[in-house]
Amino acid sequence: MGVPAYLDEGLLQTTVQSTVRFSGIGLHTGLSVNMSICPAPADHGIVFDRTDIRLGNSRIPALFDFAEHSPLCTKIVNASGASVSTIEHVMAALAGCGVHNALIRIDGPEAPVLDGSAVPFVRSILAAGVKPLHAPIRVVEVLSTVEVHTSQGWARLGPGTGLTMDFHIDFADRAIGQQSKSLNLANGTFVRELSDSRTFCRASDVEAMRAVGKALGGTMENAVVVDGDAILSPGGLRHSDEAVRHKMLDALGDLALAGLPLLGHYEGHKAGHTLTNMLLRELFATPDGYRIRECDAETAARLPGAGVTAHEVPAVA
Repeated sequence: MGVPAYLDEGLLQTTVQSTVRFSGIGLHTGLSVNMSICPAPADHGIVFDRTDIRLGNSRIPALFDFAEHSPLCTKIVNASGASVSTIEHVMAALAGCGVHNALIRIDGPEAPVLDGSAVPFVRSILAAGVKPLHAPIRVVEVLSTVEVHTSQGWARLGPGTGLTMDFHIDFADRAIGQQSKSLNLANGTFVRELSDSRTFCRASDVEAMRAVGKALGGTMENAVVVDGDAILSPGGLRHSDEAVRHKMLDALGDLALAGLPLLGHYEGHKAGHTLTNMLLRELFATPDGYRIRECDAETAARLPGAGVTAHEVPAVA
């Protein structure tokens, strides 16, 4: 008998080779937090464990139907009320590095913001290494187009042979303005092109956010702050279109709440966390709109983390 095709390492689910640890503050809560990405078995998925919660269920699966709608971050909540917020950057890093399974132990209600991008997570994950597990990769293949709208924008997900993305933003501040970008996220594109792009905000919005208990941990070192045509953060931009790149980073992290790699084409027009979550809910509420299948070699080679190495991580200050 021959060896099953899925025992080819490129077709196997993965986890981190060893535990990866981070410490920092939450962007919105301003609270200090410790977080560890730990190895997990096949078909475990990405699950957060609130280690500071002693009573009740402390585990929250990183899945779209555990997400609460929020315009400023992605927050997941379990039936016991345990929650973790601002998970989009670490979720993007895991998806972009091709990690399918991990237990994320965290001792507070919000993931650390670090430098405001996903690159610290990516760098540490790839330094630790990604190891195969003895189970085939399964993917969600989009079969028909779904679309959602709000008064601010829209998002659409249609069929595709890998994961591709088009994104458009439009801000009054000239430092951002209108930006559009299209990417095929196969083979480490996320790591090379998007992972180092930081969250951003308008100076005029900072006080309003803080008045409602948001952005309490935001600084010029973990966010790009703009005011009209000026970039206030020291060192300026990492990319001339860093804002739209970060929106794409967020979208990948939010799409990772599908629970499996997605095969499809995502389009976002002034979209954010709420719209992307609405889009996943619409997809999974459309029985003939998708199918779940095992990944063949050709498809596996087009997934975001396929073949990516630590040498591809951008060098940032």
